Amino acid sequence: MSTSSDVLYDQLQDFLQQVMGVMHSRTNDVAAELDLTINQAKTVFLLACAPEALPISAIAEQVGISVAAEGRVIDRLVKLSVVERRESESDRRVKLVSLAPRGLELADAHGKQKAQALRDVVDQIPPDLCARLSAALDPILAGDHLRPTRKK
Repeated sequence: MSTSSDVLYDQLQDFLQQVMGVMHSRTNDVAAELDLTINQAKTVFLLACAPEALPISAIAEQVGISVAAEGRVIDRLVKLSVVERRESESDRRVKLVSLAPRGLELADAHGKQKAQALRDVVDQIPPDLCARLSAALDPILAGDHLRPTRKK
């Protein structure tokens, strides 16, 4: 890393820690209300972003745990009525998982809380600094610099 990228790294790390600290202090984590583990919460929020039901093996890969462990996560979430599990129509050995209505409500409430907390953070920044930050972010967000890459 060059010196300028080291400085930017340090600035971004400090900025994101402050933003996340404010956001965390202003939200009631809906996952905590259900006493969800980290892997259960990751599963719920992964499914909330998925365009369709996912096989347990794909969820396990994304969450970063074994298929057996993810199966236990799914079992608990089914008991909490947060997710639904069904057999694949094309391969009955494959179990597909999607959010149940309660899971959709949980993910929606979480998203709304985080969005409002971020709005509160932005509202604390003086208008002139907001304009400068926005101008700096525009070209970065317009490019492909920050697109997610698949883990190897």
